[in-house]
Amino acid sequence: MYKFDPQVIKLGISGCLVGQKVRFDGGHKRSDFCTEQLAQFVEFVPVCPEMAIGLGTPRPSIRLIGAEGEVIAQTAKGQDVTQALRDYGRDMAAKFEGLSGYVLCAKSPSCGMERVRVYHESGKGNAKEGVGIYAAEIMQALPLLPCEEDGRLNDPILRENFVTRVYTLHDWQCLLHRGLTPSRLIAFHSRYKYLLMAHHRDSYQELGRLISDLSENPQQKAEQYIQGLMSALQKRASRKGHTNVLQHLQGYFKRQLTSRQRQELAHTIHQYREGILPLLAPITLLRHYLEEHPNDYLRQQVYLDPHPEALRLRYGI
Repeated sequence: MYKFDPQVIKLGISGCLVGQKVRFDGGHKRSDFCTEQLAQFVEFVPVCPEMAIGLGTPRPSIRLIGAEGEVIAQTAKGQDVTQALRDYGRDMAAKFEGLSGYVLCAKSPSCGMERVRVYHESGKGNAKEGVGIYAAEIMQALPLLPCEEDGRLNDPILRENFVTRVYTLHDWQCLLHRGLTPSRLIAFHSRYKYLLMAHHRDSYQELGRLISDLSENPQQKAEQYIQGLMSALQKRASRKGHTNVLQHLQGYFKRQLTSRQRQELAHTIHQYREGILPLLAPITLLRHYLEEHPNDYLRQQVYLDPHPEALRLRYGI
């Protein structure tokens, strides 16, 4: 059982992505981002479901095959391992409640999150429309868990989105660990105001209405809240969305800044919107002004620091 630890962010990961030689050919698919950057801030829990069900390495490769309206996982020698992978996925999901995210191996018939090749049972043709058998069980059992594939993490926007969701879920898990109360839930929502607005403005308003009255069914509303929050953050924040938030934050300083400083901040936000500067540029300027002109409400906003600066995730978006 991987219990939650507020001091450590735990992520599940396909064993091959951390360099374990567990692939069917005896090799690995080591992810530089995961092992060299992300590993500085999280603790990985490596899993290879194919090894776990006893296939060994090297081993016959597995294919997803569409047969009689179902998709099965079958080895090159004809062994059906579908149920074994499903059972293992369910067993592990029951142990993974302490995880805050999962990095899956792309294209894998066991671990692929999407677009896994499914071959026609006749042996002719295939389509990239499958989900790895093990991965499907994990995602179904743990719908709040941020999941991403190694290949998609090469996209700077998807990478930043995934890590943001990981830190958000861990923050929520810490809240539950301390003890959820109506006042703590409202404070949590307040801290996520601008991050939510950047990703999906309507969700901020909807979630605010949801928890506006916690006198009845507070636990049920809390569950609905985190479901809505994680779903909203899964949407990619656009330049327009970020610009809207940056302009809102700019408004807090209109009385403290000089005319030159206001113009500089407005120009930096405009350059970001036009794609000339990365998001980090206006964020850094806002942080600088926040140091000069402290504002407790802004200091608590997750939007300004959703993940460690050392990961450099906002340099490329």
